[in-house]
Amino acid sequence: MKQPRAWQRMLSGRRLDLLDPTPFDIEVEDIAHGLAFVARWNGQTQGDFAYSVAEHSMLVEDLFARMNPKAPAKWRLAALLHDAPEYVIGDMISPVKAAIGPGYGELDMRLTAAIHLRFGLPATLPTSVKKQIKAADRVSAWAEAVQIAGFDKAEANRFFGRQKPELIEGLTIALRPPVDVRADFTARHAALLEMMQ
Repeated sequence: MKQPRAWQRMLSGRRLDLLDPTPFDIEVEDIAHGLAFVARWNGQTQGDFAYSVAEHSMLVEDLFARMNPKAPAKWRLAALLHDAPEYVIGDMISPVKAAIGPGYGELDMRLTAAIHLRFGLPATLPTSVKKQIKAADRVSAWAEAVQIAGFDKAEANRFFGRQKPELIEGLTIALRPPVDVRADFTARHAALLEMMQ
C-alpha cells in the first residue's frame, strides 16, 4: 500500500517532511512567509488585515524581553519561534487542539525540535524558559482578545488570567499587510541571531 505524501514543498525549494522533519529543511524565510499568512483567532478579528501568527510571535518576544530583561538572546529567539511550527500546520484554537487529541501535539513537538536545532537552540527548552514564554504568550492573548477579538476585560481575565497593568498599558495590537510583517519577522530573527554571536 502506497504511503500518503507527508512532505510539503516550501517556497525556498525545501521539502519538509512533516512526520520526520530535519533542521536542514528549515529556512527562516519560509517560516516568516507562512506565519505572516496564518491568521490568529481563526481570522475572527477586527480590522482590514488578519492578525497573523508572525505579528503575535514578535509581540510575545517583545513581552518576554520586557518580563525577563536579563534573559539571553537565545531565549528571546525561542520566544520569537514559539509558534513557528504553525507555518506548516496552521494555528488551531485551543478547543480544536483539544478535540484532535495528542497527535497535533506530537507533530508540533517534532517540528519545534527541528526548528530549534536549525537556529542553535536546544531541541527541548528548559521548563523554566517554557513557562516564561507561556506567561508572555498569555499577556499577548489577553491583549489580542480585548483589542481585536471582541472580548471584554472580564472575559479575557477568565480565559487568559488577570494581567499586570504595567504589561498591558500602552500595548497596542497592530494589523498590518503580510509583506510588512514578514519582513519585520525576518529582521527580528536576524537581529537575535546576531546577538547570540
